[in-house]
Amino acid sequence: MLNSLFSDLNIPMQVDAAMSNYTFTRTGGPADLLAFPENEAEVAALVQRAYQNKIPVTIIGNASNLIIRDGGLAGLVILLTRIDDIHHEGLHLVASAGAPLMAVAEAAYHFGLTGLEFATGIPGSVGGAVFMNAGAYHGEVSDVISAINVLDQRGNLRRISGADLHFRYRHSIIQEQPLTVLNVTFALRPGERKNIRKKMDELNAARASKQPLDLPSCGSVFTRPPDHFTAPLIQQAGLQGKIIGGAQVSLKHAGFIVNIDHATATDYLQLIALIQKTVWDQFQVRLETEVRIIGREKQSS
Repeated sequence: MLNSLFSDLNIPMQVDAAMSNYTFTRTGGPADLLAFPENEAEVAALVQRAYQNKIPVTIIGNASNLIIRDGGLAGLVILLTRIDDIHHEGLHLVASAGAPLMAVAEAAYHFGLTGLEFATGIPGSVGGAVFMNAGAYHGEVSDVISAINVLDQRGNLRRISGADLHFRYRHSIIQEQPLTVLNVTFALRPGERKNIRKKMDELNAARASKQPLDLPSCGSVFTRPPDHFTAPLIQQAGLQGKIIGGAQVSLKHAGFIVNIDHATATDYLQLIALIQKTVWDQFQVRLETEVRIIGREKQSS
């Protein structure tokens, strides 16, 4: 049994864990083995043990911009959400990879630090935010990250400066190398708390007015294509409200796909493919996915 290779580490684990319990879409097949480390040392121990036994490792945070295929995930899956420390060092906040980015934005407000207001409504974890250079409302985490600590695939600790993360739109070097983000140092500026709160409230109100926050979704599905906006293209293609299985192109914001009736990951992926094909056929605009898609295809019975 796979879990027997890790049992001496005394870290909570589940075998054949339904990942639909952890993704924002409420979809996804089972993980062979799902681990719930509670500190960075436990993450390092898991990564080292997996490397020694040639077991594939998948790292997951809040799973808010993620689709896990219905066949699930092979090997070891490490869920970081129990590692959520945030602490204050002068004009810096240091946050564990599993901490919600929204919680870091709230902490910045609490300490009178400005620069993270844009993140107030982004539902991802700190590690996921680094992975994809998360952003909204003219801000990105690349603007405020000074350094990160990571593990390589052997479980060795490395520190990488913000300048060496090769950030660009929805991209960082973490997507290119087998690295696990442990924690992130945000470099912020002094600000007036009342002004910080006012900006955060404005952005939260704007988000609530435009996005389908009342239904399960994976957030913004596609990156913004050059010289276009995604939602109007999908609307003009006649796909707003389109349903496949239990997944629907949101009636509130066409850039989102929502789970309206026990959708599967396959429903999501088929709807994504239909949107991409239709928009290309009608407008010759290629829509690339922002959402991360991982896992195995489900085998036919």
